[in-house]
Amino acid sequence: MKYKIGYRTVKTALGTAISILIAQQLGLDNFASAGILTILCIKVTKRKSLRASWDRFLACVLAMPFSVLFFEVIGYHPIVIGIMLLFFIPTVVMFKANDGIVTSSVIILHIYMANALTLDLFLNELGVIIIGIGVALIINIYMPSADDRLKQYQTRIEENFKVIFCEMVLFLRTEESEWTGKEITETATLLEEARSFAFRDVENHFLREENDYFHYFKMREKQFEILERVLPIVTSLTVTLPQGKMIAEFLEELSENIKPGNTAHIYLGKLREMKKEFEEMELPKTRKEFEVRAALLQLVKEMNDYLIIKRSFKTSKWNKPGKVEAN
Repeated sequence: MKYKIGYRTVKTALGTAISILIAQQLGLDNFASAGILTILCIKVTKRKSLRASWDRFLACVLAMPFSVLFFEVIGYHPIVIGIMLLFFIPTVVMFKANDGIVTSSVIILHIYMANALTLDLFLNELGVIIIGIGVALIINIYMPSADDRLKQYQTRIEENFKVIFCEMVLFLRTEESEWTGKEITETATLLEEARSFAFRDVENHFLREENDYFHYFKMREKQFEILERVLPIVTSLTVTLPQGKMIAEFLEELSENIKPGNTAHIYLGKLREMKKEFEEMELPKTRKEFEVRAALLQLVKEMNDYLIIKRSFKTSKWNKPGKVEAN
């Protein structure tokens, strides 16, 4: 197994040390809890980190009045802790701060062990909470740019699309192929990873609700579904016809333009012209020829849908000049 120290790991280690150091230098009791809070609040994205921090802060603050109500009124006894949690946990859930239940329980136990909730203890616990959460938020402000990796995903997916098209062209021309089809499974994996990574990039921007790459990969997923439907059609063809060679030329040209650029409308026009040429050709003379030509027409229809998906992506509200575009 490859040993790797990730960026988040480095931030967690650094943040934990800083939190404990600050709390310890300020003379706070239970200063190690600040480090625990930092560990729990450093998440993979800024939004998740902010949400986790808020949940824990809210739950910890709620824990204090609950502790006063139950411990000071009823008494400091293990049974009281259980009774209090019966009411405290549903309250935290009601405020949708579920992630803060465990952390706030630590605060409750601190108060229980102190056997009294004084102003000094209150300020101490509040200080531990603020330091632990504050350091986590500060250290998680910087996130490395995802553009380079997203661009790599885009390039690899486009290269695989080109391979798939080239294999279809080869089969249409020769009815032979030694292709293993590995690009199919590889592309499916790449699309899933890419969309997930693009969504993570959105989560790292507080004011950004959309990501051009995220929508680009969604568009590619739809096109890939069409390619998966088309492949069985191509491989089922057992007779080489002029129409098949024409489609092969079209697909070959299309494969050379799977790259950034606004060209979907051009190929939709070429596809319409090719369909007109098909209509002007002689009718099939045999049942076999009829079946092959029907399959080829289905292939043309699927390619038309493939290009329409791209055209819709091009004109959608999240695209602006200079952004990601491809056939």
